[in-house]
Amino acid sequence: MIRFDDLALFVRSAALGSFSNAAREVDLLPAQVSAAIKRLERELDIRLFARSTRSLRLTSEGEQYLPYAAGVLQTLREGQESLRQDPAGLYGMLQIAAPSDLGRNVLLPWINAFHRDHPRLNLRLYFSDQIADVFKDPVDVAFRYGIFDDASYIALPLAPDNHRVLVASPDYLRRHGRPGDLAELARHNCLTFVLRGRVYDKWLLFRKGEKQEVPVSGTVISDDAEVIRRLAIAGEGIAYKSWLDVAQDVLKGNLELLLPEYQGESLPLSLVCPHRRQLSPAVQQLYDRVKTACLELQQAYLCRAAT
Repeated sequence: MIRFDDLALFVRSAALGSFSNAAREVDLLPAQVSAAIKRLERELDIRLFARSTRSLRLTSEGEQYLPYAAGVLQTLREGQESLRQDPAGLYGMLQIAAPSDLGRNVLLPWINAFHRDHPRLNLRLYFSDQIADVFKDPVDVAFRYGIFDDASYIALPLAPDNHRVLVASPDYLRRHGRPGDLAELARHNCLTFVLRGRVYDKWLLFRKGEKQEVPVSGTVISDDAEVIRRLAIAGEGIAYKSWLDVAQDVLKGNLELLLPEYQGESLPLSLVCPHRRQLSPAVQQLYDRVKTACLELQQAYLCRAAT
């Protein structure tokens, strides 16, 4: 008989590409995970993984079986949550992924307030600049920047008008002056970000429908969006960031908007999940709360940019 725990370890090992990583998640030994996979393979009479001392990959049979195993686990989880439904509040587990900077500095206070209203709801938060795969990773929903044309996803818009802005701290501007136009960015220390091995050192800005690509450089490059934000607040340079990521810093006076007559790249924020069946009451209520908060920040930007 197939054990559901073995199925879960198979799905996590496939997602993480390692028995050791799957074992670490559930506080088991790698040998225990290996034994569970072997037990599952005996029950199915197939080989799920091709193993070597340095790599672990799914066989063709394992790839074929994986969506069925994941579907079984999802069905069990939905059944368990349906039994826990309580008219007095939200129950069950909600697993959320988000970019690190957005998650820690913007979403976390909103999620905390949401959790205080629903203390019986268990949350698991995954904040990282690595993009979560909502089909493979252990998440129900993910907050993501960008435009999604993939019909396999459900993407609920949260901040469709969000975009990047130029910001610097008052201290930096006192020491180095405020750029009067885009050409002056060349003489400033610009804080650039690395994503998937690419340095974003050409910033796109728009004015009256015209696009300008501005080459920039600086003394610090980082692959952590939070590091770029902190360096900007510390007065180390000019940053080109999502408005949502820096809105509270601007409103508190820690950062100032630069060249507000220019608008940066569009960076809409959405709540993404793989299936409509995962739009549970908890997800719907969290979505409504975050959407309202994002709208307030967007209105704050319009007020700042107009002054």
